[in-house]
Amino acid sequence: MTFPNEPVSRIAPLSTDELRAEWVEILARLPGKGLKGEGFPRNVLGILMHNQETLGPFLDYWVTSKSKMGLTVREQELVILRMAVLYRSEYVWKHHVKVGREFGINDTELDAIRQGSCTAFAVERERAFLELTDAFMNERSLSPELWDQTSRVLGPRDFVDLISLVSQYVFWGLTNVCMQVQLEPAVADLPGIEG
Repeated sequence: MTFPNEPVSRIAPLSTDELRAEWVEILARLPGKGLKGEGFPRNVLGILMHNQETLGPFLDYWVTSKSKMGLTVREQELVILRMAVLYRSEYVWKHHVKVGREFGINDTELDAIRQGSCTAFAVERERAFLELTDAFMNERSLSPELWDQTSRVLGPRDFVDLISLVSQYVFWGLTNVCMQVQLEPAVADLPGIEG
């Protein structure tokens, strides 16, 4: 089920000019440039600032896990983009198209992610992450067959890290879709989920 985009966010974002210095330091550790500068996700962070007691610890966990998990940044971005498709989150999609391109994801691969075509990826490890992401979201489980297939190329840490990443983007997807977070102008013209 999809809902039409509304012209304004359901919760007005607070100004990210008011982000605490320690939060700014945490966000500076994000890999690459895509979520920094003009790609900075001001609107969603401004909404999350409505609970400042949880924002700092969450940002620290989110950013630390991105740099410490066993998935490469490219592998993370493939999963994040697929999560954006599964949650129909243009906000997550457009922000991460920018990041994904920085880490080598091309337009053909973006189309494959939109369509859920894991076979378009030559690297078996990348296919495994995408297949598992779909299973986690669509079946909320992991069949014995998919376990046997993916555990030949992924180790225990990969499964733990993937579940962590998928869980983080359930949070981001739900926040952006349910709160109708508005896109920042710098990413508005990037290709959307529909292409």
